[in-house]
Amino acid sequence: MSDNRLLQDVARKLKEKNPAVLRMLMGFDGFVDEVVHVVGKRYDNERYERLNYMEEYGQKICDAAGLSFNIEMLPVQRKLGGNGPIMANSLAAHGCDITYIGALGKEYVHPVFHELTQKVKAVSISNPGYTDAIEFLDGKIISCKLEPLKDVNWENIKEKIGVKALAKLMDESNLIGFENWTLVVGTSDIWKHIICEVIPEMETQDRKTLFVDLADPEKRDKKDILEALKYLEQFETKFETILGLNEKEAYEIAELFGKEKAQFADVLETVTFLWENIHISAVVVHPVKQACVAGKEGQFLVDGPYCESPKLTTGAGDNFNAGFVLGRMLGLGYEEALITGVANSGFYVRNARSASYEELQKFIADWSRMKEAL
Repeated sequence: MSDNRLLQDVARKLKEKNPAVLRMLMGFDGFVDEVVHVVGKRYDNERYERLNYMEEYGQKICDAAGLSFNIEMLPVQRKLGGNGPIMANSLAAHGCDITYIGALGKEYVHPVFHELTQKVKAVSISNPGYTDAIEFLDGKIISCKLEPLKDVNWENIKEKIGVKALAKLMDESNLIGFENWTLVVGTSDIWKHIICEVIPEMETQDRKTLFVDLADPEKRDKKDILEALKYLEQFETKFETILGLNEKEAYEIAELFGKEKAQFADVLETVTFLWENIHISAVVVHPVKQACVAGKEGQFLVDGPYCESPKLTTGAGDNFNAGFVLGRMLGLGYEEALITGVANSGFYVRNARSASYEELQKFIADWSRMKEAL
């Protein structure tokens, strides 16, 4: 099928669907994100030049090795953060019925999450972490403070919600999302208890969808990563389990199975290799300019609506994930769901906010018309 025909088919199918019928349970992280730019040259209080590329910033650090240097970070935006809240916020913007369990504030909900908590049913179990998202045109550096997330653990979830209530929430949900395994260090233990205590209490025999984002696992021990992947395989017995990765993460996970980046012809070969070694329903990978998936329905790669000058990139991957699972939950095939994913992300980086369902449809239709005109 031609790219343009695929876009037209996706836009048509979305018009016939209603996201409001979808119920979703998500967790467990939460961050206050400060998006900042690096100032390369300061002229006066108002005028400055931004460092646009990561290599420029890296070179400044290398040049100062053995010495010291000062760098100015210019705050651009303060917003809700964390893979879970950003993904949940996007799905809620499409009208999905969301319950979110996570780190939104202990004594009170932090103000950055107020808009989210107006759109979702929120259960907060700890204070949020804090992030400086240092953005460049070709990537970003995420600098995190994680101490509050120690309270995101099974004991607190069990005390706040209870096993039977959590099982009921999972029974009632079409999609379950477990995000940010890397930074929520207690996640594997939470998964273990869900498998051993919660799933046996579920009543429905319907096969749910589970979406997991490990979120930059490089800093975690190889043994822990492989253990997490084994838990995903255990979830597969009950759920259609999908693992979402960015390109960097995909190559890092592939190395755990003995194959380095240089040994792959392209990212589609990489995602296929991962799916063959992780025994779950699907693995989806979202490079900056493309997206691909390998699973029981086959292997697919699509080009995205690349944006050379994005307004905001922090959260782009989470919006891709939201768009992809939205497509899947609405009954779209893998390739079509990749389109909803890259379009959802494409809207986000251009507008610095998540799309509504109507805006997503319009974005895909406009993209189709643009391609037709070329």
